[in-house]
Amino acid sequence: MAETLFAAAKSPDEAPFEKVEGDRSRGLLLLCDHASNALPARYGSLGLPASEFSRHIAYDIGVRELTLGLAQAFGVPALMTTYSRLLIDPNRGEDDPTLVMRLSDGSVVPGNATHDAAERQHRLGTYHRPYHEAVAAEIDAAIAEGHPPAILSIHSYTPVWRGVPRPWHAGILWDSDPRFALPLLDALRSDPDLVVGDNEPYDGALKNDCMYRHGTARGLAHALLEVRQDLIGDAAGIEAWTQRLVPLVAKVLQQAPDLNTIRHYGSRCD
Repeated sequence: MAETLFAAAKSPDEAPFEKVEGDRSRGLLLLCDHASNALPARYGSLGLPASEFSRHIAYDIGVRELTLGLAQAFGVPALMTTYSRLLIDPNRGEDDPTLVMRLSDGSVVPGNATHDAAERQHRLGTYHRPYHEAVAAEIDAAIAEGHPPAILSIHSYTPVWRGVPRPWHAGILWDSDPRFALPLLDALRSDPDLVVGDNEPYDGALKNDCMYRHGTARGLAHALLEVRQDLIGDAAGIEAWTQRLVPLVAKVLQQAPDLNTIRHYGSRCD
């Protein structure tokens, strides 16, 4: 796998997110909501065997390294979580019933099974909100400097789900704002070797998720990129996809209109 079990760039006991500084004038902000499979020491392993932390239930395989590669290539800011989605999912709204998973892809999470309202609030205040506050602060700073950013969120997904193979090599998830998503779709589909999903393998319209909160609600162009995990499960795959994506994203940033203006399109969730 791309990461060692329980490994993260920074322990969540230090900070619930890590930030890569970059040039805001380039008009791009990278986000990685499921970058790490680490847990704060107080939670142990949430009662799970170590093998579960190499699975997608703990994190999105390959995405931290892919995000870092893109941030370096473009010289832009990036924000990434440092804790496992098993603790609390930063890509869910605070009222979402799947915010803290008691059961994930067939695995009972003992450390979550009996969590109460106080524990939920602790995880929100200590891990979930600081990440989103950091994202909002970075956006505020970019806007104040005259550079409203287009947001690209990096995720990955399993090649098979409930016994059904997923044919897409990658997908672009989006809601109602087409400015970033559709040009990215076109750019990826220009590669004849790729099968690219439009709102596959998931729908990009999810009320109060990360893109809704920081993209849709603020009128910023945004898109969520999903890459199949078997394609970025090792260093060679991550490097190959970094090299594949850089010219495609660069072309979109150069040619797509209105990427760095504030414009509200509403949401299919509302």
